[in-house]
Amino acid sequence: MKRRNFFAFTCGVAIAIVLAAILNWLHPPITAQTNTTLLVSAAASLQDALKEVQPLFQKTQPNIKVNYNFGASGALQQQIEQGAPADIFFSAAAKQMNALQDKNLILPDTRRNLLTNNLVLIVSSNSDLKIDSFEQLTNTNIERIAVGEFRSVPVGQYSEELFKKIGILEQVKPKLVFGNNVRNVLAAIESGNADAGIVYTTDAKTSDKVRVVATATENLHSPIVYPIAVIGSSKNPDAAKEYIQFLTDKQAKSVFEKYGFGIAK
Repeated sequence: MKRRNFFAFTCGVAIAIVLAAILNWLHPPITAQTNTTLLVSAAASLQDALKEVQPLFQKTQPNIKVNYNFGASGALQQQIEQGAPADIFFSAAAKQMNALQDKNLILPDTRRNLLTNNLVLIVSSNSDLKIDSFEQLTNTNIERIAVGEFRSVPVGQYSEELFKKIGILEQVKPKLVFGNNVRNVLAAIESGNADAGIVYTTDAKTSDKVRVVATATENLHSPIVYPIAVIGSSKNPDAAKEYIQFLTDKQAKSVFEKYGFGIAK
């Protein structure tokens, strides 16, 4: 009798082990993503804030390493469309994210607007230019205006909208010097290669070599929002979702606000 009970017990244990193995194969635990490396393709204007957020995230998720690919949102969009590896896209405008969503290249249920920003007119800290409005960019003493490239750089997209709205696009066109991302625009003012430029509030705050002389009101351009989403081809979607969730937490929000970003509603 005892032998029969022992045999039944042994069979039961063996069956439980097999069932557990099958369930684990069908539904691997989240801890399976240990030692994961995420690649985040993010707008250049996010560079300083995200680098400060990174160690905070890794304290909460020590097994998830985060690498960044910073650039103009349009260029990053094209890279993803051409098959470049990325787990997350963090854009400085909805236009580029919409393009990826239209091509089914993101996981739409992970998309959310995370941040906001403002458009500002800057000059060198040493400049003696008398200017306090965007309309004054038509003045003859302003010869070179640094802006983002209109088609692929969101800050350029917003700048073009502003020029059209206040009716000076044709007048300033001959003066425009184009940068391939917002940090290039900032650098042009810092180096004296342009008399004035248009960047985000957050970029102006990073430099003591420039000063803000005007801020665009919201009615002069489309809303500046920063959408984020997991890329459809990501091999680490769970870890990517963990990272996006962390960016909505209090610690990350404090860092973004420190750099001048607004938090999207």
